[in-house]
Amino acid sequence: MAAERGARRLLSTSSFWLYCLLLLGRRAPGAAAARSGSTPQSPGASIRTFTPFYFLVEPVDTLSVRGSSVILNCSAYSEPSPKIEWKKDGTFLNLVSDDRRQLLPDGSLFISNVVHSKHNKPDEGYYQCVATVESLGTIISRTAKLIVAGLPRFTSQPEPSSIYAGNNAILNCEVNADLVPFVRWEQNRQPLLLDDRVIKLPSGMLVISNATEGDGGLYRCVVESGGPPKYSDEVELKVLPDPEVTSDLVFLKQPSPLVRVIGQDVVLPCVASGLPTPTIKWMKNEEALDTESSERLVLLAGGSLEISDVTEDDAGTYFCIADNGNETIEAQAELTVQAQPEFLKQPTNIYAHESMDIVFECEVTGKPTPTVKWVKNGDMVIPSDYFKIVKEHNLQVLGLVKSDEGFYQCIAENDVGNAQAGAQLIILEHDVAIPTLPPTSLTSATTDHLAPATTGPLPSAPRDVVASLVSTRFIKLTWRTPASDPHGDNLTYSVFYTKEGIARERVENTSHPGEMQVTIQNLMPATVYIFRVMAQNKHGSGESSAPLRVETQPEVQLPGPAPNLRAYAASPTSITVTWETPVSGNGEIQNYKLYYMEKGTDKEQDVDVSSHSYTINGLKKYTEYSFRVVAYNKHGPGVSTPDVAVRTLSDVPSAAPQNLSLEVRNSKSIMIHWQPPAPATQNGQITGYKIRYRKASRKSDVTETLVSGTQLSQLIEGLDRGTEYNFRVAALTINGTGPATDWLSAETFESDLDETRVPEVPSSLHVRPLVTSIVVSWTPPENQNIVVRGYAIGYGIGSPHAQTIKVDYKQRYYTIENLDPSSHYVITLKAFNNVGEGIPLYESAVTRPHTDTSEVDLFVINAPYTPVPDPTPMMPPVGVQASILSHDTIRITWADNSLPKHQKITDSRYYTVRWKTNIPANTKYKNANATTLSYLVTGLKPNTLYEFSVMVTKGRRSSTWSMTAHGTTFELVPTSPPKDVTVVSKEGKPKTIIVNWQPPSEANGKITGYIIYYSTDVNAEIHDWVIEPVVGNRLTHQIQELTLDTPYYFKIQARNSKGMGPMSEAVQFRTPKASGSGGKGSRLPDLGSDYKPPMSGSNSPHGSPTSPLDSNMLLVIIVSVGVITIVVVVIIAVFCTRRTTSHQKKKRAACKSVNGSHKYKGNSKDVKPPDLWIHHERLELKPIDKSPDPNPIMTDTPIPRNSQDITPVDNSMDSNIHQRRNSYRGHESEDSMSTLAGRRGMRPKMMMPFDSQPPQQSVRNTPSTDTMPASSSQTCCTDHQDPEGATSSSYLASSQEEDSGQSLPTAHVRPSHPLKSFAVPAVPPPGPPAYDPALPSTPLLSQQALNHHIHSVKTASIGTLGRSRPPMPVVVPSAPEVQETTRMLEDSESSYEPDELTKEMAHLEGLMKDLNAITTA
Repeated sequence: MAAERGARRLLSTSSFWLYCLLLLGRRAPGAAAARSGSTPQSPGASIRTFTPFYFLVEPVDTLSVRGSSVILNCSAYSEPSPKIEWKKDGTFLNLVSDDRRQLLPDGSLFISNVVHSKHNKPDEGYYQCVATVESLGTIISRTAKLIVAGLPRFTSQPEPSSIYAGNNAILNCEVNADLVPFVRWEQNRQPLLLDDRVIKLPSGMLVISNATEGDGGLYRCVVESGGPPKYSDEVELKVLPDPEVTSDLVFLKQPSPLVRVIGQDVVLPCVASGLPTPTIKWMKNEEALDTESSERLVLLAGGSLEISDVTEDDAGTYFCIADNGNETIEAQAELTVQAQPEFLKQPTNIYAHESMDIVFECEVTGKPTPTVKWVKNGDMVIPSDYFKIVKEHNLQVLGLVKSDEGFYQCIAENDVGNAQAGAQLIILEHDVAIPTLPPTSLTSATTDHLAPATTGPLPSAPRDVVASLVSTRFIKLTWRTPASDPHGDNLTYSVFYTKEGIARERVENTSHPGEMQVTIQNLMPATVYIFRVMAQNKHGSGESSAPLRVETQPEVQLPGPAPNLRAYAASPTSITVTWETPVSGNGEIQNYKLYYMEKGTDKEQDVDVSSHSYTINGLKKYTEYSFRVVAYNKHGPGVSTPDVAVRTLSDVPSAAPQNLSLEVRNSKSIMIHWQPPAPATQNGQITGYKIRYRKASRKSDVTETLVSGTQLSQLIEGLDRGTEYNFRVAALTINGTGPATDWLSAETFESDLDETRVPEVPSSLHVRPLVTSIVVSWTPPENQNIVVRGYAIGYGIGSPHAQTIKVDYKQRYYTIENLDPSSHYVITLKAFNNVGEGIPLYESAVTRPHTDTSEVDLFVINAPYTPVPDPTPMMPPVGVQASILSHDTIRITWADNSLPKHQKITDSRYYTVRWKTNIPANTKYKNANATTLSYLVTGLKPNTLYEFSVMVTKGRRSSTWSMTAHGTTFELVPTSPPKDVTVVSKEGKPKTIIVNWQPPSEANGKITGYIIYYSTDVNAEIHDWVIEPVVGNRLTHQIQELTLDTPYYFKIQARNSKGMGPMSEAVQFRTPKASGSGGKGSRLPDLGSDYKPPMSGSNSPHGSPTSPLDSNMLLVIIVSVGVITIVVVVIIAVFCTRRTTSHQKKKRAACKSVNGSHKYKGNSKDVKPPDLWIHHERLELKPIDKSPDPNPIMTDTPIPRNSQDITPVDNSMDSNIHQRRNSYRGHESEDSMSTLAGRRGMRPKMMMPFDSQPPQQSVRNTPSTDTMPASSSQTCCTDHQDPEGATSSSYLASSQEEDSGQSLPTAHVRPSHPLKSFAVPAVPPPGPPAYDPALPSTPLLSQQALNHHIHSVKTASIGTLGRSRPPMPVVVPSAPEVQETTRMLEDSESSYEPDELTKEMAHLEGLMKDLNAITTA
């Protein structure tokens, strides 16, 4: 052993001198290499160049043992050669008089016979190499740590143990960490040979795996650290035979947390024992490690894991899992990986002038994050007003002086190590221009005036330098041009300034020539500064101005930030904020201002608070807010705190899910789709949706199902066939369930599609030939109840059986490729299902010749034929279908034949859906992308036809647009009121007004009617207004019998099939003041159907005033007229009785009548139209306008007639008759309404008055008070002794024949006062008064099918005996005005002789008998 130790000492001494020789030989080429590439080109003779000065070798951390020798390497390069010195623990070593420490020729430090004891450790510590070049500067190396291993001490020693053969064993031997490399094991006093089965862990522990009998013996560990070896206790390890019984699985050694540096090796120990023998597996962060195939991961004996060359990615938690088949145990440990400091950006050399500001940049990385310090010429840089650390690592030097020249080093250090990088600063004379360097080296304030100077006159000093503005932190200086250059347009200026008593000066330059002011920023409050200004021209800098002494203002003492600002959510709508009093209050705090702002907005709100907490209410739910606090004292607001962000608590959603839609899949399932509630109403994270559904017939039996918050559709299965179900969906948060949607209904199919027979023939087949292809398109069979699983396309030249292609059932067209040009192909198409193929459809086509390059159809390829397209276009989607879901939503679905049969998308293709409406015609397409085979188009207009098409894109390949699908959105109630509502008075009728309007701009469907509301009180409740319904899409309406000189207000709302829209704004109209009677001649005043005769001679509320005759005269007239009426009725009765037996003779005579015409005698202005017109072309029931006073209760039978039917008395009468006719007929053809009259040779019709009947009689004899007959019955003649009889028989006959169900106008009764409530009509209503044809009036109540059956109106025709006779008036007055009655009587007497009257009465009797006979038959 002594000989071995002597050999080791000899080897170490010889190796030291050999190392010295190698270093001496290596220095020359290293220096030469440095010289060859480091010296920059000199910009000019007057510019000093940067001198290469750096370390070739730096010392590294070293482990030594007591009594051995150590070399700490160091070598620096420079011209001239640098002087090398060493520091230990920051103090220079005196190596001249030291006999143990020597400086080697290359600069390395040699320490011989290292001294180390418990109380004397002169050699252990931190060493640093310092290189200096006179007149240039100093640089220092990284710091190296010398560790001297202490005396061996065992912290744990091996213990005797017994193990079973095949199991694992460990023997502890823990010593000082620095002595572990010197530990070895002996077995039976002989060195133990290590192998794959027996290993020594880095801690010194011995692991024996799969023990054998030979492993038994005496073991001890030995520590050899230069001195005499240190032995542990010697223990015995016994190996017992395998007992073949199980034992518990336990860890002998578990992994422990480790820290390693990148590049080192690490061993994670893990040894387990038990029977059966366990196997060890490792996991990292819950991922299994593959130790068999990895080069860096090795499973050592016993199960320990070794990782070579550790990287940062190896950090994490490692799990050791032991398993012996019976049980499994697990242990874990954390591996932390650290990294030494590295430079991402090193400082660069800098040229500068005095007074300039510079920045040395230094960017480092490492783990843990390194700290950075700066060294100038070997001395630490202490931050001050002029030396500042900026941006964490950079060094800023302000106001350079000559002494700032030298070498600056950035030193980065962390727990793992340290590193250094340096740069040189050279300060040039002011007349020497700075060479071009990276601009980051200079600050923006000092980069001007660097052009080389030329010879010439220099400017004099600027004049009148003054401080025009002095604040606490800045001063603004102004001056005038130098006397030598009074214009000064080309002069620039530099302002030099320094603190009083400080020699270091800083400079600020003007931004452009001619500018004579500068603002100096970042000054200290209440501090004296000295300023001077120099001007520069192209020749250089001129004289300096006299120094100007300025003191900044003292700073107002404002509060500092409030500490411990905290915010927490108190509820979904409130947040509580707390804080403490500022440390630097600078006086009494008067109050606080709390600022808060919703995240994502830029509107900040504030509230004044006097205490240290405040709760803000009324916030949005589940919304993030930021808060800050500013304290106020008597001087004003202080420094704001940093923002604190907090989110209000969540709550149940405040709105229902959107766009709920139902899709019936089959007879037993319905698919539900929906969208989440609007983001502002979710009030939290949507955790799920609750679907409730029920049968429409059993509303109490509700089923619920829950789905996840990410699911936006659900298939409900197991439903009953042909049953209507209601569905609704509600969103859930962790707080509960929000409001549900409205119930939406859908009905399952009665039966599923039939597949017991083959499909029917496709409904169409179209072919479009190209040069070498034919595009085939088709539509499915009309019978959609039979399953279609696909289509078979057969084609060939002359025969369709040459080739067959089968495509999916969703496909609607296919392109047959690789055909011959100019060839005749026959094509067949058949639908098929599992039963078989259906009936074929045949088509033929001739492909085009090669020379044909005309464009093909747009939907096919949209371009001239190209034999080799690049890239090959994709097949367009097929089977595009539009399913209307609501008034603004349509679901588009399609199929893609380039996908597999299951239609699963596995690549990156996407689909583009486009849609537009043709109204207006220039509407542009809208587009949207989808990655599935459907898309929900929302935001559409109601009741609008849209067309849709789809294309597919995959990479650079796109298809053409598919065939279009069309869909019309559902109607919606009108969302805007009618427009341009105007009210005008009707000319000549002051009580009648005409309301005009335009349809609403947003009708959202076909307008089926309007409702006009009017009232004299604009503020009245809407149910107190009078309403006038208007059926159809008419845009004008008349309202009659309004009160004169009264303001009315009108509103209109539109109606479609979905309901009523909003009302228009109220329009005011004042009726004209009272006027005279209805005009001259026969133009009579308008009377409403609800008009009641005046009582006791008083004026009607809205009729014309009664004649001013006194009551006695009026009574005489009424009695006279009554007597005349009775006489006429008696005469008619007598004649009718006598003529009863001559019924057939009169009927035959009537059939031979010829048509004729006759004009009334007498003055047309004086003649009152008679109540009964008997014309020999037509005889019909028609009300005649009466004077204002007669009873206005009339019944109208709207029978169409030609304008030639009646010879008018004058133009006024003719106008009235035409207006009445057109008000019922609208725009229907007159010819189509008189077919019966045409078939019967234009036999006359009868028109009878019903205005003299009492209301009770009419009601009693009318079949329904809601409907009225469309015409008189189809009879020839009827017995009646009085007008009442005529009324009754006409209504009864009419009602019997109208039972076929004609849809007739319903009755309406206008109240006697314009604002009274409605009453159920008690009488058959009159026809509308005489209006202009363009201004129809409709009943007040809803009407059905106003014009449906007018063309089939029945007419009563009566023949005459071939003789022409004039019309005969039968006067049955109801108290007309005296003047008019007198005129009528005079006219009657003067127009007809007694014998002529007798003939007419006899003829009338015959007509009535004919009519009666027809009715009876």
